[in-house]
Amino acid sequence: MALTTISCIKADVGSLAGHIIVPEEMKEMARKNLKKNGVDKKLINDFHVFNCGDDLELLMTHYNGNNYEKIHKLAWDTFMMCADWAKKNKLYGAGQDLLTDAFSGNVKGLGPGVAEMTIKERKSDPLLVFACDKTEPSAFNLPLFRIFADPFNTAGLVIDPNTTMGFSFEVLDVYKHQKIALKTPEEMYELLALIGTTSTYAIKRVFKKGNLPPEEAIAAEVCTEKLSMAAGKYVGKDDPVCLVRSQSGFPATGEVLEGFALGHLVSGWMRGSHRGPLMPVSQHDATPTRFDGPPRVVGLGFQIVNGKLYGPRDLFDDVSFDITRKRCLKVMEYMRAHGPFEPHRVDEKELEYTTLPDVLKKLQPRFSKSSD
Repeated sequence: MALTTISCIKADVGSLAGHIIVPEEMKEMARKNLKKNGVDKKLINDFHVFNCGDDLELLMTHYNGNNYEKIHKLAWDTFMMCADWAKKNKLYGAGQDLLTDAFSGNVKGLGPGVAEMTIKERKSDPLLVFACDKTEPSAFNLPLFRIFADPFNTAGLVIDPNTTMGFSFEVLDVYKHQKIALKTPEEMYELLALIGTTSTYAIKRVFKKGNLPPEEAIAAEVCTEKLSMAAGKYVGKDDPVCLVRSQSGFPATGEVLEGFALGHLVSGWMRGSHRGPLMPVSQHDATPTRFDGPPRVVGLGFQIVNGKLYGPRDLFDDVSFDITRKRCLKVMEYMRAHGPFEPHRVDEKELEYTTLPDVLKKLQPRFSKSSD
């Protein structure tokens, strides 16, 4: 059987009434284009179009491997078509994540975010797809650590012989574009030393340890593109997506979802300049409005079946996450009370690509030498 590739490609190409939600008309346009130019032409096997806040998410399955030009071109053309419609209808941020009019082989570096994995399908292959709005790629650092390395979160690391060997984490320095692989549990402290610095390091991939080919070992993949670095200025947050395989040698679905039960603090929110709790919500509630937030994450559950998608199930549409959401709302109130002060406002390094440097540039001539 051919290896199955799952590609999730996203972009903010226009939203309603500010940075809030992708209109249904745009999602339907995307569906029709993926059907006409993807499924009907046998380029892709299946697809699912959804949104988290103002980000349009294209989830596709095919047999062409990662970084396949025609798949990326299909996504690019879909985004361009939706952006044109958004501009005609004067939607906010129309074409915001499309940094050029020219496609150059794949969408990386052009604005959209990408998470792809090529797998050998198992007897039963659950796939969990997570999408964030109003935050950065490293928002997945803490959940992925808890899911794949923390036995207090994932009991299987202790009691399941299929997972007790641990996992390997590929970590990316988003500024230097360097990567390192660290194994758990033996290099857990070194891993934490890096991924705890969320402004610099982001988990890119997670693999099962052992002598397995990549298509069997791959456990998780994160979109780590930083939009502001590609554009050279602030044009919106990165709003990452993450693909996670569960069950049968990987953490159980319930263990994966448990990784999001804290509602941990992330950077992003208003103008990409503030910290707030990452709140797991249903698709219906993926509409960040208050102060453009708080940051949201949605989760969709699928089965991969002979190269196609069966599902989804809206994973956070569950009363068991109500306590997490209530905690997030309380933390939101506390953080908002700080106004423009840190730690609600992110530190100077993280503000480098936001709108603040223009304010500081105007004030610079008025500074004078002090003897204090």
